[in-house]
Amino acid sequence: MRSKKEALIAIDLQNDFCEGGALAVRGAEGILYPINSIMKKFQTVVLTQDWHPKNHSCFASQHSEKEPYMVIDMPYGPQILWPDHCVQDSRGADFHSSVSVNDSHLILRKGFRKSIDSYSAFFENDRKTPTGLLGFLKEKGIDKITIVGLALDFCVGFSAIDASRLNFDVSILKSLCCSINLDGSLESALINMKNTGVKIDG
Repeated sequence: MRSKKEALIAIDLQNDFCEGGALAVRGAEGILYPINSIMKKFQTVVLTQDWHPKNHSCFASQHSEKEPYMVIDMPYGPQILWPDHCVQDSRGADFHSSVSVNDSHLILRKGFRKSIDSYSAFFENDRKTPTGLLGFLKEKGIDKITIVGLALDFCVGFSAIDASRLNFDVSILKSLCCSINLDGSLESALINMKNTGVKIDG
């Protein structure tokens, strides 16, 4: 059993990011059972859940003459437009059936504000609006975080970088992550994580 000061954050283990989902990440199903196993070793486990309204501004469908994966300028900066995914109360937004949800201690929903996307478990994409996760971890005395899940080059990476900047000791278990790798996004994410002090294991 890991120390009480350590937490596991498992990012977005949801149907829409798995095979057959609206934004499927290759290999996602292969990491779910190993993540279940490691969850049992931590005394604090956080699951994040993408939770978008059906008309979220990050959806390409909400912008005329725009296609998925195009980049537009939003008030908070560049935003990739995604296929509609993880819509609130949809099957796609549900955790995959093989995820041991009952072994978690907090489910953190993100991306529920219509006008701003949220990759990180700690902040919206404006990089300043907090999700509340920091307060939860600090109250529990957490100082070390391990992050796994989907996708390594987006929500996992952004969460890890923010955690490191918030002075947590942060590790990524690369073997328990999968990536989208959109236009070199994986290499860029790995470089940014290393430059921010994130440890990348396995």
